[in-house]
Amino acid sequence: MNTATIYLAGGCFWGTQAYLQRIPGVVNTRVGYANANVEAPTYTQVCTGQTGAAETVEVTYDPQALGLPLLLQAYARTINPTSLNQQGNDRGTQYRTGIYWTNDADEAEVAQFLTALQQTVGKPLAIESGPLRNFTAAEEYHQDYLNKNPGGYCHVNLADADRFVAEHLYTKPDNATLRETLPETTYEVTQHAATERPFSHEYDHEFSPGIYVDAVSAEPLFLSSDKYDSGCGWPAFTKPINESAVSRHADQTLPGRPRVEIRSRFANSHLGHVFTDGPQERGGLRYCINGAALRFIPLANMEQEGYGWLIDRVRQETGK
Repeated sequence: MNTATIYLAGGCFWGTQAYLQRIPGVVNTRVGYANANVEAPTYTQVCTGQTGAAETVEVTYDPQALGLPLLLQAYARTINPTSLNQQGNDRGTQYRTGIYWTNDADEAEVAQFLTALQQTVGKPLAIESGPLRNFTAAEEYHQDYLNKNPGGYCHVNLADADRFVAEHLYTKPDNATLRETLPETTYEVTQHAATERPFSHEYDHEFSPGIYVDAVSAEPLFLSSDKYDSGCGWPAFTKPINESAVSRHADQTLPGRPRVEIRSRFANSHLGHVFTDGPQERGGLRYCINGAALRFIPLANMEQEGYGWLIDRVRQETGK
């Protein structure tokens, strides 16, 4: 997979990292100190404000899935672009905003982005931009801090990451378009909570490496490594790619048989149901999903279809 890297300073790097990790196409993030005037500064030194360093996130991303302009739009939603040396409750030069690149080809796109943002805001921007001079990775306890400490301080609205993704990446077409473009069974299953006949869909016996995405929005939902043959007649998975990829809803449509319905996060597509009779050694859950609600993307096609950022995960979990 071809990746690219950009360095984004947005105040306290805990929140900036946590937000950007939620954007599909971001392959890896690492927090650290950029453009210091001393060699390999420590957090204690940076906090003095004397090192010239900015708390920064190194963002490695898949340009096919997430172009730099869109990544910068996500970054802009995490900051006050006109505030100098202050984001949230944090004050000091180490909390300044900035965009730093190592690829000279990025300069023009960054400049274009800043010009457009300036026109939108209507005030002078306080965002630095320029080539990266140096970067020192922060101490290990800072890496993925909010994943380790969910209640930790964060000046960024992390819930907005889902809104950004819904607006820009996995959108749901209008009903007329869905009627025209989706197969009838897919439309009835996803839009009217219909159920396909058991053993009728080819995905019931599909076990090749790859991912399963929402047939409506193309949001990635399940990995092939989490699929198993449950014998129920529908594709079965032990878990979604991320817990937040699906939503759960009480279903009382069968008298005396309460169930938990599963829907996709962004398109709100009906997918199926989750039961507690799955493999105990793999968590005990069975996500019983209509094949018509999914689209399978083989490992060999993932990069060209914009899912290169998930290739390593598929390979790691399937051993291929």
